Amino acid sequence: MLMKLGYIGLGKMGHNMVLRLLEKGHEPVVNDVNVDVVNELGGKGAKTAHSLQEVVSQLEAPRTVWAMVPSNVVDDVLAELIPLLEKGDTIIDGGNSHYKETMRRAEQVSGAGLHWLDIGTSGGPGGARNGAAMMVGGKREDYERYTSLLKDLCVDEGYGYMGDAGAGHFVKMVHNGIEYGMMQAIGEGFEMMKKSPLNLDLKEIARVYNHGTVVTSRLIGWLESAFAAYGTELSDISGTVGHTGEGQWAAEAAKELGVPAPIIEGAFQFRVQSKENPSYTGQVVSALRNQFGGHAQKKNEKIDGQS
Repeated sequence: MLMKLGYIGLGKMGHNMVLRLLEKGHEPVVNDVNVDVVNELGGKGAKTAHSLQEVVSQLEAPRTVWAMVPSNVVDDVLAELIPLLEKGDTIIDGGNSHYKETMRRAEQVSGAGLHWLDIGTSGGPGGARNGAAMMVGGKREDYERYTSLLKDLCVDEGYGYMGDAGAGHFVKMVHNGIEYGMMQAIGEGFEMMKKSPLNLDLKEIARVYNHGTVVTSRLIGWLESAFAAYGTELSDISGTVGHTGEGQWAAEAAKELGVPAPIIEGAFQFRVQSKENPSYTGQVVSALRNQFGGHAQKKNEKIDGQS
């Protein structure tokens, strides 16, 4: 079922997701503080709006508005958006917010007679364009109303209902914590091999690792691509690693829940300390972040902490 929906936030993820929506035949009404990107997408078929009021005015009830904005902007968007909507409309938060904040916001939205879904989105800008993975929190009946839309935005079988409001963002937060640990292990392993006395071919090792071994994965594939692009010395890549809030949130949540998580905690602390202690492990992790997320990673380049 094709939809006309509002779409707020056209950063790397939002921009590419709107392109996918258009490709699938949906009608997004787009808004962002960056007028240039709004106009660019307007030239590619999206309906444009230069205010949230203009977004809402172009939609018919029951309306759907998808927000893809940084976590520190969500409250401002909701404060302006909620009074513009009517009972029965739906707000979707597809960005990366702390799950406790998401639970609070869901109550706020529900109290206004609106529906709410929080969607943890994985796959980076490439996934947003070519098919992401989505973890959905909220009421199951609301999730079920949007399965057709989710199917169009995701890879095959790449979406699912996680639980009550906040669950989508909680599961994505844990996902990012796991991701931190996996990337850290890859970085440490390849630094060990680089420093060994055996004159190892790291590019060839990455290739073989990615063909039938237990650690075959998208991450190893991205490392193989990074070696092809930058060479195994990764000379132009920063050994200082940026980090998003979710890795820290995952480590903090583990403590709150009484769950030992030394791998996630250690991987997060490595990133924090890498600012003062850059290393080849950090170069590997930075290169991986660039491959899937488009994060800044070159030496002397600002470290990008946003996903």
